[in-house]
Amino acid sequence: MAAKKKTIVVQQYASAARRPAIQTATLKGLGLNKLNRTRELEDTPAVRGMVNKIPHLVRIIEERG
Repeated sequence: MAAKKKTIVVQQYASAARRPAIQTATLKGLGLNKLNRTRELEDTPAVRGMVNKIPHLVRIIEERG
């Protein structure tokens, strides 16, 4: 049986307006660009690091797997 990949569901809850360009680029890298948009992403150290850089803009809703 194949191993299940761990994923996290991330939601953007704050606007990137008037934020530094690096934070906007981080949101774009996560696939988020509008309020209340959610994405299911693979739970890797790189993704966790991106989420931890912008905790004031996104929240982890669910961890799966």
